[in-house]
Amino acid sequence: MSATNESHSASDPSVMADRLLAALIPGSSGAVRALRRLSGGANMETWSFDLEHGSDTEPLILRRQPGSSGRNATDWNELAIADEAALLSAAGATGVPVPTVRHLLTAGDKLGQGYVMSREQGEALPQRLLADARFAAARNKLAWQCGHALGQIHRVPVDALPAGLPDHSGPILFEHAQSLLDTHDNGSPVLQLGLDWLRDNRPGSQSKALVHGDFRNGNLLVDEGGLVAVLDWELAHLGDPVRDLGYLSANVWRFGADAPVGGFGQYDDLLAGYEAATGQRPAMDEIIYWQAYAALFWGTVCLIMLEKYRSGEDASLERAAVGRRLSEAEIDLLLLLEGKLP
Repeated sequence: MSATNESHSASDPSVMADRLLAALIPGSSGAVRALRRLSGGANMETWSFDLEHGSDTEPLILRRQPGSSGRNATDWNELAIADEAALLSAAGATGVPVPTVRHLLTAGDKLGQGYVMSREQGEALPQRLLADARFAAARNKLAWQCGHALGQIHRVPVDALPAGLPDHSGPILFEHAQSLLDTHDNGSPVLQLGLDWLRDNRPGSQSKALVHGDFRNGNLLVDEGGLVAVLDWELAHLGDPVRDLGYLSANVWRFGADAPVGGFGQYDDLLAGYEAATGQRPAMDEIIYWQAYAALFWGTVCLIMLEKYRSGEDASLERAAVGRRLSEAEIDLLLLLEGKLP
């Protein structure tokens, strides 16, 4: 079979179901049911299915990389998919609420590169979490729970992390941001201003730990009791852990709500949860600093999407929709530099 035909077959649900069953339970008389691709995820494919074996039904998720590189190949992502799976296991072992990795795909599975994990129950759509009365009690405790979960993430021993985890500590982060701006014609003076400010105003005390990199409303699975699981680890890296707290509190991830932490909570609750897990309470000026970085980060993502759309490399509606939000990131960045965004 040619590589093209092999790739096509690996996307056919009936072929995929047979291969998933063989990969998960070799020789089993069970079945894979309700296999369907979930929406969302610009860089990764996510498939939901039920694995039936005997009298048991196991709800599972297949997360895999389109193409054959095995790497989350966007301008910011550097984490290989196998390392992402290893990272989930390492985080889960230290108490971080994450899905359980069930199986790492191999070449023999003929399903591409990815992994199968448990399908946890809950809601991740920000607008529902922020507005639905069903989640009112969860919203009251979610900021504390997020702070605690971030503390657990930042305490994962470095020697337990996969060797391929990118290092964005110190000046590396800003060198990468500058490279991205230069690669995309540095089309936003505001983003360059923000990057220069971040370089000139780096916090004096900087530690180095596992950073989730995309810990925000939208990547958190929540039920009526609060936080169920932390999802989407493809931007994880080594770096300054306070970045995660600032990122969660960035204006873009409040989705129009007033509460500063993810649109659902307050800084005091976030920091109390973090202190309970780590014994440390980062200063607010550090969190604001990393909010400015989050605005820069989101601005570069928008800029890259805009260039992809304009160049015709990817003229999809999704790229255009994200690209048009560049001005929002620029406004957030300017307000933060002026101290006018809480």
